[in-house]
Order: sequence, then structure tokens, then C-alpha cells
Amino acid sequence: MTAFPCMTIFFLESSTLAHIVFSELFKPHDYSAWPEPPCKIYYPLDPLYDANCPEVTAYVCGTNGFTYKNECFLCVDQWEFGPHIKFEKYGKCD
Repeated sequence: MTAFPCMTIFFLESSTLAHIVFSELFKPHDYSAWPEPPCKIYYPLDPLYDANCPEVTAYVCGTNGFTYKNECFLCVDQWEFGPHIKFEKYGKCD
């Protein structure tokens, strides 16, 4: 009979901890609080050099309405085609 109260307390503690951990994991993120991409780090040092962007999928939306695979591709387009292409938001364009 004494094992059941300890089991109940353990269950309550573990379920409370699991709720805290999983509620933080599945909470929606506020992307507007994230800083804009640091485009200067993606610009090639030599104008004749092609920039090699990593093949990481982290969508970024530009003001031209185009969804880029990641911030590097947005920055390279901005470097190649002019400053009229700007960062709009993280995620796909609507």
C-alpha cells in the first residue's frame, strides 16, 4: 500500500514536467521579433566570384514576392539585382 502514494507523486511530477517541456516546444514562434538577415556576410569578396549558398531550407520572403530557400539566396539576389529587393519576413510568401 505504501508504493501507491509514491507512484502517484512520481506520476504527477513527471506529467507536470512533460507538460512544461512540450508546451514550450510546440509554442508558435514570433518571427517578427527575429532580426533581419545579415546580408554582408553572404556577399562574395570578388565581383567575379560566384556565391555558394548552403542547401539549408529555411524559407525567407522578399519584397518582390519571391520565396527564397534561405536568407543567403535572398542576399545574393539583392547583391546581383539591386537594393530594391529587401527582406520582408521569415517563412514563405503568401
